[in-house]
Amino acid sequence: MQGMITRRGLGAGAAGLTLLFSLAPAGAQPRRLPGSLDTNRRLDAWLRIDPAGTVTVCTGKVEIGQGAVTALMQIAAEELDVSPARIRMISGDTARTPDEGFTAGSQSMEYGGIALRYAGAEARAILLGLAAERLGVPAASLTVEDGSIRTPGGAGTTYWAVAEANSLAREATASVAPKPPGQYRIVGTSHPRLDIPAKVTGGAIYVQDMRLPGMLFGRIARPPSYQAKLVSVDLDAVRALPGVVAVVRDGRFLGVVAEREEQAIKARKALREAARWEVPAALPDPARLHETLRGLKTDDTVPSEKKGEAPPAVRRFAATYTKRYFAHASIGPSAAVALHAADGASLQVWSHSQGVFPLKRDLVRVLKLPEAAVTVTHAQNAGCYGHNGADDAALDAALLARAVPGRPVKLQWMRDDEFQWEPYNPAMEMHLAAGLSAEGRIVEWTHEVWSNHHNNRPLNPKEGSNLLASWHLAEPHPMVYPRALPQPNGAGDRNAVPLYDFPNQRIVHHLIPEMPVRTSALRTLGAYANVFALESFMEELAAAAGADPVEFRLRHLKDPRARAVIEAAAKLAAEDAGELPRGFGFAKYKNVAAYVACVAEVSLDRATGAVRVPRVWAAVDAGQVITPDGLRNQIEGGIIQATSWTLKEDVLFDPQGILSKDWGDYPILTFPEVPKIRTVLLNRPEEPPLGAGEASQAPVCAAIANGLTRAIGRPIRALPYTAERVKAALA
Repeated sequence: MQGMITRRGLGAGAAGLTLLFSLAPAGAQPRRLPGSLDTNRRLDAWLRIDPAGTVTVCTGKVEIGQGAVTALMQIAAEELDVSPARIRMISGDTARTPDEGFTAGSQSMEYGGIALRYAGAEARAILLGLAAERLGVPAASLTVEDGSIRTPGGAGTTYWAVAEANSLAREATASVAPKPPGQYRIVGTSHPRLDIPAKVTGGAIYVQDMRLPGMLFGRIARPPSYQAKLVSVDLDAVRALPGVVAVVRDGRFLGVVAEREEQAIKARKALREAARWEVPAALPDPARLHETLRGLKTDDTVPSEKKGEAPPAVRRFAATYTKRYFAHASIGPSAAVALHAADGASLQVWSHSQGVFPLKRDLVRVLKLPEAAVTVTHAQNAGCYGHNGADDAALDAALLARAVPGRPVKLQWMRDDEFQWEPYNPAMEMHLAAGLSAEGRIVEWTHEVWSNHHNNRPLNPKEGSNLLASWHLAEPHPMVYPRALPQPNGAGDRNAVPLYDFPNQRIVHHLIPEMPVRTSALRTLGAYANVFALESFMEELAAAAGADPVEFRLRHLKDPRARAVIEAAAKLAAEDAGELPRGFGFAKYKNVAAYVACVAEVSLDRATGAVRVPRVWAAVDAGQVITPDGLRNQIEGGIIQATSWTLKEDVLFDPQGILSKDWGDYPILTFPEVPKIRTVLLNRPEEPPLGAGEASQAPVCAAIANGLTRAIGRPIRALPYTAERVKAALA
């Protein structure tokens, strides 16, 4: 049914709210609703008016350090006309919140935010209708201030007085227009983050901080490599250790449960020593990585192809760019808490998963439990932005908790677990070719990309599982490979389709299903590598055309918002003088999300090959800005993270297995190396919010690459720019 909310007089000066519905033809699909409201259509799934004078807001999106839950709270408070202090947020709980899939892809505001905006507007209208009936006045005459409702004559009531238990127990219609931006008082301001106080004062906010009555502690003894086979293991010696409550073996899955955490760590060490493994040489030669990947079978698609009229190309150019594997390298190792009921009838899991509902479905399948028996609740962790070990740790905890029913088990990965077993961002290769006309314009463009899958999260298939331990059980579950995501989002081909206006272009995605090492989602998916290649090639073509790199980009762009961001970044950087070379990078994330342009200043030590990035300037158009400080934090945090990826991060391995086990084997950017960043926000309050959490990483990588090209005099087309690689290139 399609609905429309109207207000009408009810006689004797009274007014109320009426829902008018028009019946759709039999068998017709219901009208599409905005964002996540379309798949979670109950108003009371999103909002509850509590008698104590508060509002409970439920969201399937979760807090992973990006400030999303605070921004969502601001949206709800704005539409309901209540103070943010009255809002109580519940996020990511399979028993209490809407199912919004994953908190990923920079889509919290685009999907979850717009759902709350329309749900809040409709709930406000319903409550005003109830108040109008009680006060005997037209609903249109009422005003609201922090949940207090007033008539022109001064009579009043409150949301809490008029709301009944079933006031919002109805389907949403999205037929009440949200506030126009000119009336905003909360959205567009920098509200203090809800999650920060506990994080900076040492409060108990992370899953690692959880302490439940009777809690036990668990550790896993992983195989030494992906394909290692367990030959034998002496479990009795481990069971005899102090504090050990249970030792679990199921196929290749080995774990321990102990009364104290240090006892679990010692038992894990003993369990590893007690196990004998056969370790085949199953990984490629790292020196021939891209050659090996190019030799594997591919599933090829052409996400974009167009042929138009243009002057002939008089010069043609080609270049190949590569990147290696890099890790999430989360500061806090993956962890989870699980509690199997003493009677075995239910399972409660606390996890820092970015998708508690998909995780629940995989747990149900692997553990062979009824769906109603499993609840997954989100708890924060110190770092993620992608598919790290969070979901895997949840299954680990559940398997251990099953051995000690009635007592909760906190399972935490060790640092080597995190580095050796989490899914990485795939190694990629991009081959680009272009033709320039006599006028110095690009008239031909080809971009081919080779990449593994970028999204092997729990996917809710009918069979199989993407949880690590499920592959090691005596009855293993097969890995589930996802379908390639279509454009414009894409995955390995994300941002391979240029935003620039090229009359002739062809984009080819060579998806490599076989994964020599485990890969999955990491912030930006393939956009980081594709924009690195695209923007580096643009810089090389600008040099060939004898053009200023900024002007060269502008001559190939019609999108006025893209042009404005590029011009704003160039202007911002020009305000700060400097002698060091600078590079430029630009992208509109996924070609549908936020626009970001970056200028990076690069310092090169030719003797050692060390590269530093002292300063970065960024301009951002994310449409309507919900919370300026939160947006700036996301953009600048992305710049810092991508600077680390670009200069340092490279997963080390040999044919026997992964060699990166700790920060010594996998260095990241240190505090003294963090660049100084200036950011300008181009707020467009009349436009929808655009996802920004993953928008700055790719442009700043390209800017660093182009700055390094200026410093050296020629491009280095292979990432990362470690001192060893740069020194070798200089030689």
